[in-house]
Amino acid sequence: MTNKQQGLGIGILFVGIVILLGKLGVFNFIGEVFWPLFILIPGILLQFLYFSRVLPAGILIPAGILTTYGLIFLICNLAGWESLQYLWPFFIFGVAVGMYEYYVYSQDRPHSAYIASLILTIITVVFLAATLLWTIGIYFIAIGLIVVGLVLVFWKRKSKW
Repeated sequence: MTNKQQGLGIGILFVGIVILLGKLGVFNFIGEVFWPLFILIPGILLQFLYFSRVLPAGILIPAGILTTYGLIFLICNLAGWESLQYLWPFFIFGVAVGMYEYYVYSQDRPHSAYIASLILTIITVVFLAATLLWTIGIYFIAIGLIVVGLVLVFWKRKSKW
């Protein structure tokens, strides 16, 4: 058997395995579950390239955005897309992360990037608090009303008579 035949045999074997795995749904599962890595990995790679001194500090803005968005999508993919109703303010926070990284690691430390990241972080916190109050806050209101009702029903005041 020649090296050419062995190479051809390995190639055919590889193609057969790929086709079989594809028909079994392995690639479909990987694509459905781990597609957020196609957003997360470039974000991390851009940060790595900055810290390796290959790219300028401005690249940290899209790097922070991509990394944050990739994490949001990964969480939603693993925990269920219903969790996006709570996590949506973090899309604003992704921009804040990128701006803050740019502020911290840029040579000239632009104050406007810091102010923008601070404002976006405050907006994120406000929207997150409003979302949580709107979605789960009603339970706290209901529990509070039940407690007040129980106190009114069962609390015995001492009578002055």
